[in-house]
Amino acid sequence: MAFTNILAHEAILEREHDKNLIISFSKSLTSTRSKADLLIVVRNILHDILPYDELTISRLNPDGETYSDYAAQAVQNYPVADGIYDVMLRSGTPLLYDMDELMVSSPMVHYVRFFHDNGMREMLAIPLRENNQCFGGIFVYFKKKDLLTRRAFSLLQGLCDQISIGVANLWAYEKIESQLEDIRHYKFRLEEENLYLQEQIRTAHGFTEIIGSGSAMQKVFQLISIVSPSDNIVLILGETGTGKELVAKAIHNASSRKDKFMMEVNCAALPANLMESELFGHEKDSPAGAMEKRIGKFELAGDSTLFLDEIGEMPLELQARLLQAIQEKKNVRIIAATNRNLRKEVEAGRFRSDLFYRLNVFPIHMPPLRERKEDLPLLASHFIDQHTRRSGKKVTNISHRALETLMRYDWPGNVRELEHLIERSILMATGPTIKEVPLPVDLDMALSHTTSGSSLKTLDELEKDHILAVLKKCNHKIGGPGGAAELLRLPPTTLHSKLKKLGIK
Repeated sequence: MAFTNILAHEAILEREHDKNLIISFSKSLTSTRSKADLLIVVRNILHDILPYDELTISRLNPDGETYSDYAAQAVQNYPVADGIYDVMLRSGTPLLYDMDELMVSSPMVHYVRFFHDNGMREMLAIPLRENNQCFGGIFVYFKKKDLLTRRAFSLLQGLCDQISIGVANLWAYEKIESQLEDIRHYKFRLEEENLYLQEQIRTAHGFTEIIGSGSAMQKVFQLISIVSPSDNIVLILGETGTGKELVAKAIHNASSRKDKFMMEVNCAALPANLMESELFGHEKDSPAGAMEKRIGKFELAGDSTLFLDEIGEMPLELQARLLQAIQEKKNVRIIAATNRNLRKEVEAGRFRSDLFYRLNVFPIHMPPLRERKEDLPLLASHFIDQHTRRSGKKVTNISHRALETLMRYDWPGNVRELEHLIERSILMATGPTIKEVPLPVDLDMALSHTTSGSSLKTLDELEKDHILAVLKKCNHKIGGPGGAAELLRLPPTTLHSKLKKLGIK
């Protein structure tokens, strides 16, 4: 009777020991965050149960047909269907193998031969399961046979689920960490690209893009510096292609509103019925028949800047509404630009005098290129560098002869025409130096006019002669490839406006 009580007491102690072992193991597993930690925890718990000699952990690959050793430094895939691994997965319970017998039945299986050659005589295959689905296994090797007791085997079956949960959690954690690392990498790339784009924007639209060292441009730079910190209305005057838009962006980027986008409206590019909606928006089911509500650029430019390009093209009825919006003192800075003489437009009744005086608070005149030819070498060098990088060609300079040709040309299309001419010259260049520049018309028709006062023509007359020559050259075709607009480097809408202004039919 006493002996029976002793055995019963020992059995209770063993169950209590096994229970505490499982609880301790479960706590240890929850703190593992690496393969090394996992292997240490699994090795320790198995050592407490049975005296094994080697241990490996493996997992199925996503293809379901191969597996790899989990802790191996170099990942190598092995086939599941080897007569051992696949049987373990299907059984779902630990299986004990005799290594000598495996060398007879499965001598080509890599782990059988390797561990048998290293003195192992028994192998215990423990499947890892999650949601009743096997996803890998633990292989335990013994140098001596018959070390696995009934109690140890029973305990291992109880630990299988705990080990499986621990391994599955760690793999899930590693997957999340890998995804987070990818996210951090992409976030870093996006931040770098964003910084690059911001730098590109600053470079493209700041002072650095307005090239010029002559006295005329130094005066422009001085005026930009004076007016930028304020919220005053600015009127930029100058011919087409002189860079009025760049001046507007430079003023905005140097102002306190620089952190918000500058809204732009090209008054020459929109018909009157669309320009009103573009500027002031409209409600759904408005008299214009709008299908949805639209917010106008004037409202979108709140706390920022509204740039009205070619404001001389704005219809009279819209000029009145613009004046009203300006007088309401909304928190919008207005910068306007035009290639027209607004005083003459006022005299002709095509522009409101009250709006003109409201806009003409701080005028900035952009000089035409023919009046600042001292900037031509600097501009040419800038455009060569800019378009060489874009084209992939290795053009680095311009010959003295080609530069002399540029200096003699009258530049009716101003800086924009020079840029496109340099771009074309780069594409046509056969070496590192631009030796010739393909002027759009016969040079004699576009040379600077330096004759006596009695034969001098007005700028409008010179521009009209140049446009007529271009129209004749392209058989009076205005738009499309090879048309006058393309040769003059002007938008077709701007060319139509010039034709109307100059009385060319």
